[in-house]
Amino acid sequence: MALSADVQQKIQTWLTGNYDDETKAEIVRLQAAGDEESLNDAFYRDLEFGTGGLRGVMGVGSNRMNRYTLGMATQGLCNYLLQSFPGQEIKVAVAHDSRLNSRAFAQTAAGIFSANGITVYLFEDLRPTPELSYTIRHLGCQSGVVITASHNPKEYNGYKVYWNDGAQVVAPHDKNIIREVGAIQSVDAVKFQADDSKIHLIGAEVDDAYLSQVQQLSINPEAIKRQHDLKIVYTPIHGTGITMVPPALKRFGFTNIHIVEEQATPDGNFPTVKSPNPEEKVAMQMALDKAKQIDADLVIATDPDSDRVGIGVKNAQGEWVLVNGNQTAALLTHYLVSARQQAGQLNTEKDYIVYTIVTSDVLGDVARRHGIRSFQTLTGFKYIAGVIRELEAQHDGQYYIGGGEESYGYMIGDFVRDKDAVSACCLIAEMAAVAKDQGRTLYQEMEQMYRTYGLYKEDLISLTKKGQRGAEEIQEMMAELRQNPPAALGGSPVVQLLDYQQQVARDLRTGEQTPLHHEKSNVLQFVTDDGSKVSARPSGTEPKIKFYFSLKQPNFGAAESFEDALAGLDGRIKQIIQEMQLQ
Repeated sequence: MALSADVQQKIQTWLTGNYDDETKAEIVRLQAAGDEESLNDAFYRDLEFGTGGLRGVMGVGSNRMNRYTLGMATQGLCNYLLQSFPGQEIKVAVAHDSRLNSRAFAQTAAGIFSANGITVYLFEDLRPTPELSYTIRHLGCQSGVVITASHNPKEYNGYKVYWNDGAQVVAPHDKNIIREVGAIQSVDAVKFQADDSKIHLIGAEVDDAYLSQVQQLSINPEAIKRQHDLKIVYTPIHGTGITMVPPALKRFGFTNIHIVEEQATPDGNFPTVKSPNPEEKVAMQMALDKAKQIDADLVIATDPDSDRVGIGVKNAQGEWVLVNGNQTAALLTHYLVSARQQAGQLNTEKDYIVYTIVTSDVLGDVARRHGIRSFQTLTGFKYIAGVIRELEAQHDGQYYIGGGEESYGYMIGDFVRDKDAVSACCLIAEMAAVAKDQGRTLYQEMEQMYRTYGLYKEDLISLTKKGQRGAEEIQEMMAELRQNPPAALGGSPVVQLLDYQQQVARDLRTGEQTPLHHEKSNVLQFVTDDGSKVSARPSGTEPKIKFYFSLKQPNFGAAESFEDALAGLDGRIKQIIQEMQLQ
């Protein structure tokens, strides 16, 4: 492909500007090789600084993650911090995961903050993302960044920005930071020359404070004492979890932890997996194999920055099965609420849970059954943190128990304001220990939970629509669904349409409309007469549209097999996919 004049101009700027020799040599190498496709992709646009920060493939170019794109983003953030906190000592915390270049990127960011007169607390080595969230409030910082691309493939890295409450930035700060980053038009505007006197390495003291907070989440330490030898297989999938999950489990009292050694060493190449994502069975396979080999009780796995956790349990036939994100969120919520009630700690006037609009409604059922409040938010833990922020501003002792989302993220307690796999691993293990103490497995706990609240089964499909035409197709699909909602799904009439873009809920039987009190978001939900729900949500970062299915069987009788009932709901999900022509 021929390179456009704009791309050629950008390449020339990088070849003649204040960029290092290695960067320039790589551009020359691509030119000499005639690799115009790579050059075009690297320079056809600027890597977008979105509401959460940066994420992209690493390499040279304006559309890549490198010290220059990261530097311009950091300078923009510095400028906004200096405007927002005039006359104050500004402090930021900086952490990174195990990805390639993560340490160098973290040091680059720390150097730029320091050059702008900002005090920096830089972790001495890799740490989980939730510990960065905790550290911001622990050290009284105004902001923080973590270098991570979560569970993306190894070619990616990213840069997530947090505000002074330890949560990812939200309005108005997100848009204001984007404006300031956009105003940095040249690397010459970036202050790369570090002031080492402003950079303070942190480690053990913060680790200990964070782990102490995690330990305080335990509700039933007596059951753990009796079941301390619960056989746990854990894999960090080459990520940061190895630094905090084993010591956290030991603090809870677990003594029989088996780490998957092949995946224990942090390594940004993720050599044993294609994708380091605990949502995928292939990433969990080594842990499952080890569990079979030693006849374990529980498998837990965390992603590279340790904010998501996947679990495996034995089913009624003794076979290892994976528990999906909705099921884990439901199990954790049910355990946290019921265990607090049994311990005499549940306050029905003050306690509450939070979950997202595409997460299983069984979480709301658990809250109602126990007489506490539940709140639903848009997708993302920054919105869950927002509910906590609003309620704690009332200063009347309201208590956030926990919450989560379907994509394997859970946040227990409010000392971290983002999803936290470290604390989730500990509470999942405690939950398994309590079940074993009562002669049951986690799988049996899950079955009993669904027999209590009604059976839910969730699934998700993503349709990829690439290019400009793909983006138009996604918009056309959403417009069609808005104007002509399906009359029935899976054999049950659609009774309600929730439109988060228009911020209205419409009763399709009466036409009555009620407002939705959320930020605008291009999400549609169709609710059926039997309590099932289908959600349509275009991705904000990828050329995809996602469909979330949550089917409910309200009367799940004791005589019906759990597996047969789940299979029946799976069949109905397949039927809906056909009805909506989503193959």
